[in-house]
Amino acid sequence: RLGVGLDNIDVPGCEAKGMKVIPATGANALSVAEYVIASTMLLLRGAFSATAEVTSGRWPRNALSNGRETAGKTLGIIGFGSIGQTTARLARGLGMHVIAYDPVIPAHAPVFSEMGVKPATLDDLSAQADVVSLHVPLVDSTRGLFNAQRISAMKKGAILINTSRGHIVDTLAVAQSLKFGHLGGAALDVFDAEPLPPSPMFEGCPNLILTPHISGVTFEGNERVSFMIAEKVLEALH
Repeated sequence: RLGVGLDNIDVPGCEAKGMKVIPATGANALSVAEYVIASTMLLLRGAFSATAEVTSGRWPRNALSNGRETAGKTLGIIGFGSIGQTTARLARGLGMHVIAYDPVIPAHAPVFSEMGVKPATLDDLSAQADVVSLHVPLVDSTRGLFNAQRISAMKKGAILINTSRGHIVDTLAVAQSLKFGHLGGAALDVFDAEPLPPSPMFEGCPNLILTPHISGVTFEGNERVSFMIAEKVLEALH
């Protein structure tokens, strides 16, 4: 599997036939982490969409003078595997405070203290974080995890970033929260249906980044993923 998500593979069916399923775990972690950090900085600052106005002679200096710095903000990471940990490392380098929740990693696990990350419950993380980034697989327990109720429980002005799977986030709730001014921004790289069908849902949404499932796809990331899978196939053949 040239990636890490297995929701589109019948893993039990493969196992029943003696077929080994090999994801490229960790190979594109840096690509996703950099996407998250770049989106965080873009959305907090909110000043990087002014090119058209400036080149046309307008000068929206006052409107763009209330952007927020990244340093000192709290990043909440949901899913603390290889991607979540890489994202935490980059965020700490920018002076962010990092809290994390992972249902399969106990709060006393050494990885949290080793990385300078504070473990948190899902509810506490949602309420405290200035930026929430999702890094969990699509399973029954994560489907609809960030619905309208949980989004409304987030800190006012917070940023939501989803690079995991589309069904984990209610995109309509995101759009409505952006328009109502509760969410301060959102970056969505994954959707319930891909390609995203034409929809007026996101029309007029402020501070929104939509990308076509490419957070883990970079030149370097593609090389690492390809080499890792080729090596695993060779191991299996030998």
